[in-house]
Amino acid sequence: MKKGKRYTEAAKLIEKTNFYDLEEAVSLVKKSASAKFDETIEAHLRLGVDGRHADQQVRGAVVLPHGTGKTVRVLVFAKGDKVDEALAAGADFAGGDELVPKIQNDGWLDFDVVVATPDMMGVVGRLGRVLGPKGLMPNPKAGTVTMDVTKAVNDIKAGKIEYRLDKSNIIHVPIGKASFTEEQLTDNFQTLIDAVIKAKPSAAKGQYLKSVVIASTMGPGVKLNTAKY
Repeated sequence: MKKGKRYTEAAKLIEKTNFYDLEEAVSLVKKSASAKFDETIEAHLRLGVDGRHADQQVRGAVVLPHGTGKTVRVLVFAKGDKVDEALAAGADFAGGDELVPKIQNDGWLDFDVVVATPDMMGVVGRLGRVLGPKGLMPNPKAGTVTMDVTKAVNDIKAGKIEYRLDKSNIIHVPIGKASFTEEQLTDNFQTLIDAVIKAKPSAAKGQYLKSVVIASTMGPGVKLNTAKY
């Protein structure tokens, strides 16, 4: 695949074989983010686990201190007073059964995160085929199945991200935007890596953090020195 001129220029800043300390890596990623839009900065963590085994799954959620820079639209499945509570907390949409045909039949998906109260999981379960593949199913581990909808909505709006392994045992998550300061990106990354290390399954053997790369949407990846973690 032919890389664009901008990518090629940015790649010159980075030694492919080098492993950088966090501060230097963040600085390089910011310099290499030269697109005309505010690029997202992502972290890609390859873990030494096998996610096919339930006891080696790594999944959770963490609130980034400086948020992700993205406006997140939240849908809450609830009933009665909890609908009003969710909307008061800042949820973009809230409701119950009436939302099912809208999502199932009309293909409505104008939201980024779904929260549900436990008593609504039967209803949400009917949407598994639609929400599941898009990673939108509420999950107790991620704090998105809860009676405390105010806290859930507040956390998500404040910059809560969910992390989980993909099929190749890699976690991909945003840690901010290119317009963030180096300190903000460093803080966000540190918060993420601390959470992932804390979530290490007891069944994981050998090296846990195989490789860590940070990159902007359009820029080349920068490898991090994982020894200190």
